[in-house]
Amino acid sequence: MDERKEKEPAKEAELESQNAREKPNTKLSTFKSLGFLDRYLALWILLAMVIGVLLGNFVEQIGPSLQKGKFVGVSVPIAIGLLVMMYPILCKVQYEILHHILRKRDLWIQIVFSVFVNWIVAPFLMLGLAWAFLPDKSDLRTGLILVGLGRCIAMVLIWNGLAAGDENYCAILVVVNSVLQMVLFAPLAVLFIKVISGSGELELSYSTIATNVAVFLGIPLGAAILTRLLIRQFAGPDKYEVFLKWLSPWSLIGLLYTILVLFASQGRQVVHQIVSVVRVAAPLIVYFVAIFIVTLYVTYRLGFGYKLGVTQSFTAASNNFELAIAVAVATFGPNSDQALASTVGPLIEVPVLIALVYVVRFIGKRWNWKD
Repeated sequence: MDERKEKEPAKEAELESQNAREKPNTKLSTFKSLGFLDRYLALWILLAMVIGVLLGNFVEQIGPSLQKGKFVGVSVPIAIGLLVMMYPILCKVQYEILHHILRKRDLWIQIVFSVFVNWIVAPFLMLGLAWAFLPDKSDLRTGLILVGLGRCIAMVLIWNGLAAGDENYCAILVVVNSVLQMVLFAPLAVLFIKVISGSGELELSYSTIATNVAVFLGIPLGAAILTRLLIRQFAGPDKYEVFLKWLSPWSLIGLLYTILVLFASQGRQVVHQIVSVVRVAAPLIVYFVAIFIVTLYVTYRLGFGYKLGVTQSFTAASNNFELAIAVAVATFGPNSDQALASTVGPLIEVPVLIALVYVVRFIGKRWNWKD
């Protein structure tokens, strides 16, 4: 009897997957299928950036004030935003059926593919672009390399959700990249910056990276798992869905708040070093578009479904700029060119990936790309 009950979630997941393969992905439809906040997210993000930069330049001492309180090396206002942004999205993951999904051989093929793209292709692409666009600016180049090494563990969940990707698989990749980040970030940074680029200025510790990842993923992940299991157990699945509807907008609110605080704290640098900002922006635009389009095309040619292709592509293109900024600020100081380059990361990543959300939804509909 118990064995039969245990198999029921797996059968339900398999039936959902089979039904999805038999018909086109109807979620791709149109601009109107997005909620109000999602529909105009690009506008809200632009406004948050502009307001942040204005505050940073015209409100005296706001930048230093936002940097005073520190939580594991990140300013407290930014830390709050990151935690608020992560928690609602992670509450949507179906943790109760993940152990069934992880038994599938196909999933491990997807994970291996993602690890190859995220930890070999993407970092080396950013390294090459940094040298191609900034051969004479070693400090800015270092900041770009740090951005390339920070694989996304937060905002990719937002982009993936907006583009109707696979939420459960995306959550699995977030966990995989988080673990690999704790192991690989520091040695790859030393390899790329000190050995390949010939700069002897960088000192990174595993504990710094591991602590940031553990806090900004571990806390919201643990809270999300407990919330989902407890509410579903004691109040029922229907009540939990009502809770999710109330909670969902907070992830985007957290995102907008984080961006506003980030640009308020670095706004003066962004304006006063506009030439450096433009020079850093160019390789970032090439990086985000190139890695996304190539990954999307390869997944389509390999026969991946729409949801998996979207998740792979956004995971490859997204970067953990929060971690890159934290490392740059902690290592080189908040007013360094390395910190400036890492801060330009979200300035370019956010609007480019928002645009790619609409691009991939259009492509999925045009190609009749099924799951």
